[in-house]
Amino acid sequence: MPIKKKEGKVEEIKGERRKIQRNFEGLITQLSSKNPMERRWAARDLVDYKEASKYLIEQLMKEEDISVREVIISSLLRIKDEVAIEGLIECLRSDDAHLRNSAIEALKEIPEEVGPYIEKLLQDKDPDVRIFTINILESLRHPKVIKWLIEVIEKDENVNVCATALDLLAEVGTEEAIPAIKKVKERFKNEPYIQFASDIALRRIGEQ
Repeated sequence: MPIKKKEGKVEEIKGERRKIQRNFEGLITQLSSKNPMERRWAARDLVDYKEASKYLIEQLMKEEDISVREVIISSLLRIKDEVAIEGLIECLRSDDAHLRNSAIEALKEIPEEVGPYIEKLLQDKDPDVRIFTINILESLRHPKVIKWLIEVIEKDENVNVCATALDLLAEVGTEEAIPAIKKVKERFKNEPYIQFASDIALRRIGEQ
């Protein structure tokens, strides 16, 4: 009998904890708990509150537990308001490679929402951000992907950015990209990789 009473008490405590989690203020407090499990529960339950995006992003930027990050990103993708999207985009500037890659994969899943930000990102002063943006385009189901890639190889002065765009054009490019590919090949005629990537892109597009 003593054991049963103890189990009942545990169930009561768990029930009380879950009740608190459904309260917005309680969830925000729990999101910064020292217990990763509690942070995961909070991140999951906050999906019901659009005003939670700000707090989820703040926690994501400092969260070290991978499993908690995954739940936070999942909730942000379901909320997918402006704050959530811009927060995920800001993760592209993080020094944490895992966080950057997680943000890239997340942004690929919301083409309609991220589409309006792509052109600005492709003109970002940081070439790494431009490269990461091209990585997003890799599986972004958006009708302007080819157009954006063409603009990159026509205008971008960074050889690594252009090389990344050429690699993707080799996979998804169409005949409309051929003139731009030939021009970038001439523009970077002393860059061996550009020559190599351009030739592959031209050959693959020609085989279509």
